[in-house]
Amino acid sequence: MGTQTLDRPVQSDLSASSSAADLNSISRLTERARAGTLGWTGPLLLLVGRSVLIIAAQAVTVAAIWLHSGTWSWNAAAKWWTVYGTLVDVGCLALMAAYTRKEGIRLRDLIGRVRLRWGRDLWLAAVIFCLTFPFFIPGARVATWLSYGGGQPPLFPGLLVARVLPRWAVVYTFAVWLLIWSPTEEMTYQGYVLPRLATLSRRRWIAVTIVSFWWALQHVFLPFVLDWKYVVWRFVAFLPSMVVMTLLYLKVRRLPPFFLAHWSMDIIAIFMTLKV
Repeated sequence: MGTQTLDRPVQSDLSASSSAADLNSISRLTERARAGTLGWTGPLLLLVGRSVLIIAAQAVTVAAIWLHSGTWSWNAAAKWWTVYGTLVDVGCLALMAAYTRKEGIRLRDLIGRVRLRWGRDLWLAAVIFCLTFPFFIPGARVATWLSYGGGQPPLFPGLLVARVLPRWAVVYTFAVWLLIWSPTEEMTYQGYVLPRLATLSRRRWIAVTIVSFWWALQHVFLPFVLDWKYVVWRFVAFLPSMVVMTLLYLKVRRLPPFFLAHWSMDIIAIFMTLKV
């Protein structure tokens, strides 16, 4: 997709697959913006608020550990990110429900059609995964050079890798966190924020830039380790993949295949970080 394509005013839907019946299409969003039921507050609040909620959830975990063991440590709470992350999802879903209700639509309308016939969404999810996941490799190499001069970045054993959790927390990670986190994250940035910023700003490239930046920044905070080099490294490592993901969504305009692709990535992340 060229710069000229991203820079033109958004006058119609982002994809020919959308129709007038699509309540989350650009044409419908434009109508609601003109009617005053869609404004900047909701998209910007969700865009920034997800990162704020992640930090708040880690702080709640720090307090819970202190009450249980008498030890106050920010980093000690980091390994629990696949448990306290559900608090973030609950907050995001509540906010999206409130603002979509104001628009006169449901949360379900952010998702789009599910197309499983002939495995269409399964194949599309595989394509999205193959086009997105490889960008973590060059992103991580550039991030390592910028933050550590080409040396090996610290992996914070016990916090980012080789996390040791009790059995119930491991079960919770796979049975609850995994099922909720990926769809909520996609709904927040892709289904809700991205098309609304594109509509309100009238420029796709503005929406892609803002969403990609904050989506990459979110990964700095989950978990949030107090090390500035790690913060830069993680942000730069994730940024290319987030740009590709948003551009792909502008073409597809349906979330189910992105749910499936994101689940695959998060499953890999669990096995890479959790000691099971």
